[in-house]
Amino acid sequence: MKLAESILTRNPCYTAGRKITVKGLMLHSVGCPQPKASAFINSWNSPSHGSSCVHGFIDGNDGTVYQTLPWNHRGWHCGSGNKGSGNNTHIGVEMCEPACIRYTAGSNFTCSNLTEAKAVAERTYKAAVGLFAMLCKKYGLDPLADGVVISHREGHSRGIASNHGDPEHLWTQLGMGYTMDSFRKAIKAAMGGASSGTDGYMKIMGNATATAEQMKAYLKAKNPGVAQFVLDMIPLYLSEGKAEGVRGDIAFAQSCLETGNFTFSGSAVTLSQNNFCGMGVTSNGMKGNSFETPQIGIRAQVQHLKAYASTDALKNACIDPRFKYVTRGCAEYVEWLGQKENPAGKGWAAGAGYGEKILSILKGILGTAGGTSKPAPAETEAWYRVRKSWADASSQKGAFKSLENAKKCADEHPGHSVFDESGKAVYTKAAAFKPYLVRVSIPDLNIRRGPGTDKPKTGKVTDEGVFTIVEEADGKGASRWGKLKSNAGWISLDHASRI
Repeated sequence: MKLAESILTRNPCYTAGRKITVKGLMLHSVGCPQPKASAFINSWNSPSHGSSCVHGFIDGNDGTVYQTLPWNHRGWHCGSGNKGSGNNTHIGVEMCEPACIRYTAGSNFTCSNLTEAKAVAERTYKAAVGLFAMLCKKYGLDPLADGVVISHREGHSRGIASNHGDPEHLWTQLGMGYTMDSFRKAIKAAMGGASSGTDGYMKIMGNATATAEQMKAYLKAKNPGVAQFVLDMIPLYLSEGKAEGVRGDIAFAQSCLETGNFTFSGSAVTLSQNNFCGMGVTSNGMKGNSFETPQIGIRAQVQHLKAYASTDALKNACIDPRFKYVTRGCAEYVEWLGQKENPAGKGWAAGAGYGEKILSILKGILGTAGGTSKPAPAETEAWYRVRKSWADASSQKGAFKSLENAKKCADEHPGHSVFDESGKAVYTKAAAFKPYLVRVSIPDLNIRRGPGTDKPKTGKVTDEGVFTIVEEADGKGASRWGKLKSNAGWISLDHASRI
């Protein structure tokens, strides 16, 4: 992120000199086809511009961030709602917009150059991530906490901003796949916070790790009757994947899942269709797409994976009939190919754990003899994932090599546990102890300085009556010990009954 200072010293908002205690950050989009931040800075730096003033603009041409107000000055960036104004609590930053769009009505627009527009939107998004990460660190803010990082649209929904739809309207209509949830997670990741949730995830783009020999051996072990021509086409996954920058071994693992290891048992497609990924099967009973040759079918599958995993242009001519229906870049990781686990609710398949099933197959392939390359770190190093449940990958708060760090993360997120790579829960924070009442039925129950008969007596005893226990512990001489609320000491709970 490149940051330049260009304070609007002549703007009435600056000269008013009001300060705020920064409690959050609000992201805006300028709402007109102007990628140059300088156009706004030159216009707004005037005594006559008394209607608006923001803390910064992000240039659409090169991503430079121009700071236009001191960060703790009260800006005029969001108006107000029925619960007050975000100007009193939030820093406001505007992202410039592509020159090739034209607004038609409200927040709707047309676009004459989608590639150019997406490049501008991606540039400003990434710069905003870097800027907001810096500001969150500066002011000790957690971008994932409620109401800390919001859009103008979300500000209106919360009753602290005027009725605008930015910047989500821009991302949605350009098919960027960005959401405010993904934006907040990206900020957390940029801050170095493991709770971004994607540490240890498997990227779809990249070089394959498995060899053709491993893939063949795996398939023959799973399907001894597999046809020879199926084995002969396996290298195509690697060559077609390499052409587009997609991991061909991931594409093959997906095909194994979709075709039942090429038995096509229970599959909606048949071998003769050369469709090895269920493409076009959008509902029960549909036959799906057919392709002229196995290579064409595999190429279409690889291109479809690239549509999900990247916003980069295809290297080969597009033969994927469903490429245009994908929100580009919405599933960078294998784990996000399932709609239920995808942060934006998008993905290849609707079934739960779709990405995890592909990864399980890939792990089996990589564990098969015949490899000539070093396994990817994500496959050889143990990771501890923090989730609500193993099946609920979308709830993941982080992945850690250190079990202790994973436990700390779980402690910070109630309802989450630590899971090892097999999906076994290895740690769950004990529920907070709730004090309760007990009735002591003997008049001389000893009170000790600690839990256990090996701990010294305080010299005091309880009378018969009701007492509050604020802590429990194991100890010698009783099945359980309880600490008295009065801090007088510990008593044996064997002589007390819970009320």
